[in-house]
Amino acid sequence: MANIRVADEVWIATALLHRGHPDREDFTVAEIVRRAEAEKATGAGALRPGVQVHAYLHCVANKPPNPGRYRMLFETAKGRRRLYRPGDPCHRLRVSGKEIPNLSEIPSAYGDLIEWYRREYTGDREGDGIDPILSLRGMGQEIWVDEDADDYVARLREGWQ
Repeated sequence: MANIRVADEVWIATALLHRGHPDREDFTVAEIVRRAEAEKATGAGALRPGVQVHAYLHCVANKPPNPGRYRMLFETAKGRRRLYRPGDPCHRLRVSGKEIPNLSEIPSAYGDLIEWYRREYTGDREGDGIDPILSLRGMGQEIWVDEDADDYVARLREGWQ
């Protein structure tokens, strides 16, 4: 029996559903649980009892953590989930939560799912290296081209008591 975290098992089942049905945006919690049961990623006969609650709550980025802080799934509608994508809104207490399984912690048969997720599902949005806030640097600098910052502040303070 493979030693795999329940959250990783839920992520694997959801990723397999997405890869097998690229035309679908999301899946019901029941579909995810059925896929996990059919996949038997742990090698055990029966589905572990925590799979359903992980798919419903513990892995869902935009729900309050209880107690897990995972960001593996995203709730698109009541009872519907898809894989979390970088940039999706998430609950403030889940900001640093785990998004995908660690390659070393899942059976090697599922390693290609992580590559598929990064390359095809997310489109490697994280890898573009462009920070939208930092890209604003220098914007509007032509306004201040003829005035030193210290002179500007001194001019604003003229006449203050």
